Order: sequence, then structure tokens, then C-alpha cells
Amino acid sequence: MGARGQGTGPLVLLGDDAGRPVDDELGHLVEAAGGPLLVLPTAAAYERPDRAVERAARRFAPTAVRACAVLRRADAEDPERAAEVAAARAVYLCGTSPLHLRSVLKDSPVLQALLAAWRDGALLVAAGPAATVVSDPMVDPRGGAFTVGLGLVRDVAFAVGAERDEAQLRRTLALAPPPCAVVALGADGCLWRAADGTWRTGAAGDVDVYLAGRPAGLEELAGKTLHPALERTGTPR
Repeated sequence: MGARGQGTGPLVLLGDDAGRPVDDELGHLVEAAGGPLLVLPTAAAYERPDRAVERAARRFAPTAVRACAVLRRADAEDPERAAEVAAARAVYLCGTSPLHLRSVLKDSPVLQALLAAWRDGALLVAAGPAATVVSDPMVDPRGGAFTVGLGLVRDVAFAVGAERDEAQLRRTLALAPPPCAVVALGADGCLWRAADGTWRTGAAGDVDVYLAGRPAGLEELAGKTLHPALERTGTPR
């Protein structure tokens, strides 16, 4: 179990949002989740979200994908879309506008539905810049400082894509508030949080962990707390 006995489904963070196929292990995990992979192209709202869904279909083939068009705040408030997310067994967050993703989902019914599905054992995959939003704090893509994220995982921040630029990463590490760990994922990076709360990297590696500005191991991620809604009995409300 995770910290405070918190159990969830698996969480997988990928370093890029490209359409290249995932490795066999992740592909099997998505297939085993049951049902289609529900794609939330929220962070791609300004860059042809239909193309983001097409990339997801190529990436996770032969698993079927289905889009859930949560592109604006009004969509995230929609009960039908929230119900669709709550019923999903595998959810994929993608796109290159993490701040838009945050503003759309923050404190919304769709976010609560996502938390409920994850707590119920659903697989959650986030790729590229969209992966930065699952934490709190999150790395601000406008310069590498910190801002408020969705907080599915607390006291850890993820730097991917442009955020992994050497100069920007140095700034992120210098500004990281204790006891926040920083995880930098390269283009091939893959980081897993298992249902029991343990962390590991994918076969390709390309994942670096830092604490207090210095290189650290994955063990520093053990016991990181989750969103407060996951501490409650029953599903999040």
C-alpha cells in the first residue's frame, strides 16, 4: 500500500507525447485493464486534439481507444463526461499545454471522477508535458519554477520535455521546496507507480531523481502522499 494505506491503480508517466508504440509491458498493462483506453486530450485543446487521439491510437495499438472531449472548463463540469471518466478502466492524459490541462480539471467533477476511477484500480497514464500536472507542486513550463498542480501525488515534481533543458532543470532543482523530490524524464523515460505504492523505471531508463538538488534514488519517492480525496473512505466526492 502507499502512504497512510492509500491504494490506487497503477500510474505510468512517459517522457514524451509522441505516437511511437509503447513497450510490450505497458501495452499488456493497458490491454489487461479491460475496455478501451479513454483519452483525455485536454492539454492538446489548442493543437488539434483529434490528432492527439490519433497518436494515442497508434501508440497503444491494438488496444482500442476512445476520446473524451474534455477541452474546456464547461466540459470538465459536465456530469456525462464525469460519469464516462469514472467508469473508465484506463485513462490517458496527453498534450503539450499542461497549464491549460490544470485550469480545466482543477477542482472539477471530471477530476473527482478521475480520482474515483484511479482509486477503484483504474490505470492512469500521462505523457509528455501532461505528465507534469499530476503532481503538486508542478514544474511551471514558463521557466522551471513551481506552481500548483493537480496533486494526485504530493511532494514530488516531474520535469519532462523542455523542462529537462539543463539550465532550466538547474533552476528547478534550486527552487525545489523541501521535501519535494524532482524527477526528470527524458524522451524515452518511463516511470511507474505500482498499485502498492512502489516506484520503478521502465526498461529504457532515462529517469533521474533529485532531492535537495542532488542525485537520489527511487527510494526517495516511497511514501509520497496522494490527493486528500484518496484518504477518504469510499470514492471521492
